[in-house]
Amino acid sequence: MTNTRARIEARVGQEGLVWRESADGMACLELAAGDLAGLAAQLKSACDFEICTLVTAIDHYPRASPGRFEIVWQLQSLTLGDRLRLFATAAGEPPTAPSVTHLWPGAAYLERECYDLFGVVFEGHQDFRGRSNLRRILMPEAFEHHPLRKDFPHQGIEPDKLYKRWDAARRRGAQEGTQAGPS
Repeated sequence: MTNTRARIEARVGQEGLVWRESADGMACLELAAGDLAGLAAQLKSACDFEICTLVTAIDHYPRASPGRFEIVWQLQSLTLGDRLRLFATAAGEPPTAPSVTHLWPGAAYLERECYDLFGVVFEGHQDFRGRSNLRRILMPEAFEHHPLRKDFPHQGIEPDKLYKRWDAARRRGAQEGTQAGPS
């Protein structure tokens, strides 16, 4: 048992915690997506996990929903030097998971990236000003695909089809004095 695991079990309790082994030795917890909000709040307040350093997804394609996408959050305690990964399965199409931006505002960009590249919708997502801001961060707004999904075509998308809608949005924005694209 790692020191991180022992510290979490002492402060949060052992009931309902499902631990996972990791090749790098980091403590890992599996949980239901619905349990994330409560556990994340406890981890922040009772276990001093001050920072969310990673939000990403694992695409288990061709496995069908609800188990196709697994969401990963990595937390760090600068005070104690602990690191922890949380894993939860995202259900539905599009896959959905709770947002952690109310606890760690810095996760806003990480959640937007995960949404943009995998299509995971984070319920309750907010930006630094408290506004709902779950939109693309790397790809053009009109881009209809999520390029890190395993079912994204390996040969890519024909440029004519890919940029047709984006170009129309860009031209509209130029006429209105706004910019279309990542922000």
